[in-house]
Amino acid sequence: MKTSLKKAAATTALVGGGLVLWTAATAAAATAMVPADGAFVDVPGGRLHYVDTGGPGPVAVMLHGLYGQLRNFSYALADELSGYRLILVDRPGWGYSTVTGTQPTVEEQARMVADLIDALGLTRPLLVGHSMGGAVALALALNHPAKVRAVALIAPLTQPMREMPAILRTPPAPAPLRGLAAWTAAVPFLTLTGGAMAKHVFSPDPVPGDFGTRGGGALALRSSSYEAGTFELHDANRSMKAMTPRYGDITTPVAILYGRDDKLLDPALQGTRTAGEIPGATLKMIAGGHMIPVTHPAETAAWLREVATLA
Repeated sequence: MKTSLKKAAATTALVGGGLVLWTAATAAAATAMVPADGAFVDVPGGRLHYVDTGGPGPVAVMLHGLYGQLRNFSYALADELSGYRLILVDRPGWGYSTVTGTQPTVEEQARMVADLIDALGLTRPLLVGHSMGGAVALALALNHPAKVRAVALIAPLTQPMREMPAILRTPPAPAPLRGLAAWTAAVPFLTLTGGAMAKHVFSPDPVPGDFGTRGGGALALRSSSYEAGTFELHDANRSMKAMTPRYGDITTPVAILYGRDDKLLDPALQGTRTAGEIPGATLKMIAGGHMIPVTHPAETAAWLREVATLA
């Protein structure tokens, strides 16, 4: 019996060690393929990585979605807005932005972005949020309305989800075990299933062949991304339930853009319903799926220019 237990323990240690090495090697490869592009600024609660394109026109601060990174915007959309000064931000805990302690909530992230706006000396920029970044943008509009002049939401999360999107329904590890899972099973699992997940998120649009590097997608294959992602998925409905009753109080202009064929979030629930709850909010639907900043940059940029003009 003792021999069997020793063999089992040795096998477990061997497998665990192999998974840790896999995770470390994958992270090293991802950071080599997608290095940091910009500068860093310290704010209470963390250190934020951002790219400032330095354009001469209006200023827009851009927040990416779940398992995303600032290259989601620089992939194609930034070129379509070459006349603007774009501040592309890795949200706290994503890309090369780090946090002090645990992953911050949507509301805490909004405060950190507000601090970034102050640190960079920006005067009421246009705030752009994609997917989960849209939830953060709404939290900023609710809690720090003087910081921005308008909010542009692209395929945003704005309402509690009745059920988790099918591709994200694998139960996350319990909070006390997330660190262990992040360094053992999570990254190998994401490596093996990442292609199918990306296909679903982009559907019905194709996944660009260079999205892993040019779009920053490879950085999702790191333990830190798993920990941030599982926290945000677990916290999403709490934050939405806290925010939605306050939508009628929003005075900042809000515009929403959705791909009518979005397979990840429901455009009717997350777009149409929310546009009806925020005073003066507008909604526009275009062809495409959830990743329209990447797959439909010209249409997305044209809409953003409209929003900037009307704000």
